[in-house]
Formats: sequence, C-alpha cells, structure tokens
Amino acid sequence: MNTAFIYDPIFLNHDTGAGHPERSQRLSAAYNVLSAQPWFSNLQCLKTAKADLQWIGAVHDDRYIGRVKQACDLKQRHIDSLDVSICKASYDVALNAVGSVLAVADEVMANKVDNGFAMIRPPGHHAEVNLAMGFCLFNSIAIAARYLQKKYRLERVLILDWDVHHGNGTQHIFEQDSSVFYISVHQFPHYPGTGALAETGIGEGQGATLNCPMSPGLGDEHYRQAFKEIILPRAKTFAPDAVLISAGFDAHKADPLGSINLNSQSYVWMTQTMMELADQCCEGRLISVLEGGYDLSALAESVTEHVKTMSQS
Repeated sequence: MNTAFIYDPIFLNHDTGAGHPERSQRLSAAYNVLSAQPWFSNLQCLKTAKADLQWIGAVHDDRYIGRVKQACDLKQRHIDSLDVSICKASYDVALNAVGSVLAVADEVMANKVDNGFAMIRPPGHHAEVNLAMGFCLFNSIAIAARYLQKKYRLERVLILDWDVHHGNGTQHIFEQDSSVFYISVHQFPHYPGTGALAETGIGEGQGATLNCPMSPGLGDEHYRQAFKEIILPRAKTFAPDAVLISAGFDAHKADPLGSINLNSQSYVWMTQTMMELADQCCEGRLISVLEGGYDLSALAESVTEHVKTMSQS
C-alpha cells in the first residue's frame, strides 16, 4: 500500500491551557512513536497548507467562521463553551488542520496514494454548522466529504466515526442528506448525549444515519459483532465512492474520557475492515482523520497500529 501521512508542528500552536485533555502533547507523543518505526520512511509525507475558506463555508455558516477568527484575534480563551479552549493561533491552526485533510484527499483522488491519515488538531466531529463544541472548531471530516462531492463529483461518501464520543456535528450536518452515510459506534449514554439508536436521519436523509451505541464496559467482542452484523452490511449496500474515518482512539481501555474497553489491536481489525470495504466499493479510496484519544501512550500505540495497517495490509 502507498499511504499518505500529514502532520506539522503548527498543530502544537493550538494552546488549550494547563490541564486540558486536548493538549499539544497528544500529537507530539504520537509522532515520536510513529516516526521511530522502521517503515515510517515509506509513507508519503505531505506538507500542510491552509484550507480555502470556500470549502469550510460549504459546511459552516460564514458568520460562525468569522466569529472563530474574531475570538482568536481578540485572544479570547474560549468560544461557545468552556471546553473549547482557544488562543490567538487557533484559527490559523484550524485552517491548516482542514487543509491537511483536503491535501490527503487530493493525493487519494489523484491516485498518487491508496489511502492516507491526517494527524491533526483541533479535532472536528463535534463542531456544528454554527457552534463550537467538545474541543472542536471546524468539522474537518464533514468538510472533506463535501470537498470530495463538489470538487471530484463523487456521489456517495461514507463516514465511519469510531471515536468514543458521538459525532453530533457530523450527524447533524448530513442528517437530511442521503448522499453521505454517517455511521457512528460510540459509548452511550455519554457526551454529547446524541447518538441514540433511533436517530436514523430526517426527511430525504432518513436511513442515511446509523448509530451503534455501546454501553460502558463493552469491548472488542461487541464491536466486532456490530461491524459484522450491522455496520458492514449497511455500508456495502450504500456502496460508497469514498470511505472516510473519524479516527478517535479514546475507546481504548486506558483512555480517561471513556469507559469502553478496546485495546490497540482492536484498531487494527477495524482499519482492516474499512480498507476491505473501500477495496470492494471504491478502488481502496480511504481517508482517515484523527479525532480524540487522550491517554498519551495508548494514543501513540493505537495511531501507530492504525497507520501501519493502512500502509502494510
């Protein structure tokens, strides 16, 4: 496999303050382990660049984008809620985060790579059209889905979200749209309170949202069952033109913000499963984007296993 990888020290400039779980050490710890692997040099390392505002505006309200910029320019410490900490650099960092995901998408669509992983922050899947939530400013995975549809004319995009927290923002952005199939497997009940089994889409989007809520304490066996019996059959029927992963690693048993008992090897088989789906449906086109993961060792190990699987399967 030929795998794109993108990371830049600029992502460390998003300063969330002392004691915040979504801290810069998440990425530096993961990069230190990942870059020490003997196969790391085989990855196609890309350079980051700011996303054009037209692509962010394809998902987010223009007034919201302006509010984020203004809040950062004014050196405010939070926006919309106390869990979304920001600093002066956060707006530019977030533009580069989105731009990095789109850069991976470009490489995949140009057939220069088979798949790719964007190791970025801040994360994105909680960000609503006009609201920052849950450490998130811009919804990178949602923007990437619209980018693939608008720039590359893809008809059907599948987003699998395996973060321990439900991606409320991504679901709400696409819940009336049958062309984007949002699937989430997550702890429930848990933050942000959305993601019940009965949430299946609205109007024309009815049936294009699939939630697989998991009770606290469940682990690998239950996830495998959900993939085999529910997620994969529905995903194959949808037959996506591209597969996107909101790759949070906070369902790991060591993570302080969740109560799901996965281990790092669980991410290996989940990655393999989605790669097989992409091979069957869309010539292997798969783009993965980092979301959560807050135990530094568990995050570093899980990310490394994820990227290794993408590049060597």
